[in-house]
Amino acid sequence: MTDRIAETSGPEALTLRQFRYFLMVAETGSVSRAAGEVGISQSAITAAIQALEEELGSKLFLRHQKGMRLTSEGHRMLRHARFVLNAVADARAAMRERPEEMEGALNIGVTRLVAGYYLADVLSRFQHIFRKVKIRLVEDERSYLEHLLVGGELDIGLMIVSNLADRQALQSEILQRSPWRVWLPAQHPLLARSVLEFGDFRERPFVMLATDELADTSARLSSDGIFRPPIVMKTNSVEAVRSLVGNGLGLALLPDLAYRPWSLEGDRIEARHVAGSLPTVDIGLAWRRGAPLSPAMGQFIELCRDYSQGRGGRLTI
Repeated sequence: MTDRIAETSGPEALTLRQFRYFLMVAETGSVSRAAGEVGISQSAITAAIQALEEELGSKLFLRHQKGMRLTSEGHRMLRHARFVLNAVADARAAMRERPEEMEGALNIGVTRLVAGYYLADVLSRFQHIFRKVKIRLVEDERSYLEHLLVGGELDIGLMIVSNLADRQALQSEILQRSPWRVWLPAQHPLLARSVLEFGDFRERPFVMLATDELADTSARLSSDGIFRPPIVMKTNSVEAVRSLVGNGLGLALLPDLAYRPWSLEGDRIEARHVAGSLPTVDIGLAWRRGAPLSPAMGQFIELCRDYSQGRGGRLTI
């Protein structure tokens, strides 16, 4: 399968490049932001999306002044595109020289939100390929994981790296940038708008997720006078947030990483982008700066890089 955008019709014309650009726009909600992430022109992104829509015979995005929003067909395509790119990443990893013979140990630290929404796929792929590498997982707060990484008790951390404190001692790499979105129950009047301003929901009750320092980020917005809603509940459970939002007891402002359209009770949850330049929540890797990478660490980092290509690209910082 070639990365060049094909000009002929039929299933063989679909390309990996189209899938990657489609995923990038879906993740960022904007052609311009997607183009900036991969370092190409907006016209190239637009052409790839249009070609993909023509090949599939379906409209994948609703276009508006402030960005792009997936249609129902686009949401279905998102699952397939991720599957295709992850399968390609798996094939690349599987073809490395005799991975089944690699031995050793890998100590991985992970924060709670990342453990719930990123870790399982990455870890299962790694263990499927490198069967003899022994994995030890430590789940804790970001600050404590930083302490363990600097002290050499952990080899690598999979966490939110946008809040790293000790950047002199730690090297990090962004795997996915997750924008903030407002979660709303079905039939909410604000759903008439594709993009919301802070003023639209400033006085409405909110449910706040406290895990992974997300409450700290919300507090910073409050101190800046941007976001000061009445808080009906603070919780460490994403499922509790979904249930409360689905039942109409409050809205939530959360990174897109955690969004799922249904609560455990079966209530529909919608999401809308927020206007303005909110900092993204960056999921990534962190390890001690200057430390030699063991073969297991190197392979884990490489696999995470490949996996991230199916979720919106990566950046080194």
